[in-house]
Amino acid sequence: TCNMTFEEFSGDHSAERMDSVASALEEVLYSALPQGCITVGVYEAAKSLNTDPDNVVLCLLATDEEDAKDVALQIHFTLIQAFCCENDINILRVNNMRRLAEILGGLKQGAEPMDLHCILVTNPHSSTWKDPALSKVNGFCRESRCLDQWVPVINLPER
Repeated sequence: TCNMTFEEFSGDHSAERMDSVASALEEVLYSALPQGCITVGVYEAAKSLNTDPDNVVLCLLATDEEDAKDVALQIHFTLIQAFCCENDINILRVNNMRRLAEILGGLKQGAEPMDLHCILVTNPHSSTWKDPALSKVNGFCRESRCLDQWVPVINLPER
């Protein structure tokens, strides 16, 4: 439900608000990682969305400048976004892959680089995960949809 006026809202999407959503997102990733609630990779994410969409609480699509020219990746993104919209899964675009790699660095040491273009956060063992950071990120996604920004972009600040 969208009952905010545009004025209330545009002031709300201030720089410090974006920063607080970015740090909430980092918190979500840090707490989901040890619980095994992170799916990394376009194909892995597509498989997971297909078999168990109800368990997915957030979908991140990440790009760097050079990815803008990757047509295949853009097609994957379009399909994943459509699927998420249909299944009421919140989506965020993240534009700092290096920072994502740092946060998720604990996934696979020594293996080939991870495909961080698509990352899913899922519920641990179908329990309802009450995470204030996740609520904040999801609230931001909902508010963005009210403004017709179906896939809001978050910039993860360098640490």
